[in-house]
Amino acid sequence: MDEGLISTSVEQSEGVLVVVVAGEVDTSTAITLETAIDQALSAAPPALVIDLSAVRFFGSAGLNVLAQTNESVRESTNFAVVASSPATSIPLQVTGIDKLLPVYESLDEALCVVRTDTHK
Repeated sequence: MDEGLISTSVEQSEGVLVVVVAGEVDTSTAITLETAIDQALSAAPPALVIDLSAVRFFGSAGLNVLAQTNESVRESTNFAVVASSPATSIPLQVTGIDKLLPVYESLDEALCVVRTDTHK
């Protein structure tokens, strides 16, 4: 999906769905992120990673989407977020959301963890 300020795509990596996000996530674009996550979750994947590596702005609306996603998948899907730049990692840290959901600095690290958890 591409709405100008944000683009999303869903990829698969060895059974893990990865929602790749680029651009800006704010009040006007958070619905695009939410829609991409909802579409990925409709496949009932055992694991989901949201990759924010290419996000250059991440506002409170995006934080809310992540918190809601974490809450909705808690019992059914292994979940992780990749926040590799200050644009994403700082908002997660300042708000404490990084304490509520698993956040990793690289996609490889997140994939490794969620794959391991699905085999327990």
